[in-house]
Amino acid sequence: MEKFRADIGLLILRLSFGGIMLFSHGLGKLLKFSALKGTFPDPLGVGSTLSLSLAVFAEFFCALFVVLGILTRPALVPLMITMIVAAGIIHGADPWSKKEMAVLFLTGYLSLWLTGPGRFSLDFMIRKRL
Repeated sequence: MEKFRADIGLLILRLSFGGIMLFSHGLGKLLKFSALKGTFPDPLGVGSTLSLSLAVFAEFFCALFVVLGILTRPALVPLMITMIVAAGIIHGADPWSKKEMAVLFLTGYLSLWLTGPGRFSLDFMIRKRL
């Protein structure tokens, strides 16, 4: 029973942290890509369009993988990097209230990376069949 509850907890963590990032951040950037590509922040000095592309990759596609529980740990890496950049560079000089959300997401992603996606994931189903 304890393992079942832990797996439900991981499912809730994946669905909430992945789903909120996907729909609240990634989808908007994806849908407005053309309008944003020239003005998106370039914190790493790689150009506005590439910075936006990397953000969309992490916040939409990797977040979708986290929700589905497929390639979960590799998908979490770009999300964690994106949150480190958001908290440390984009909002580096801002007050804590501006960094807080990125740090919260980073904490959830790091927790999932350490634990894995749990039993209710495509990763588990694939591993079970192999």
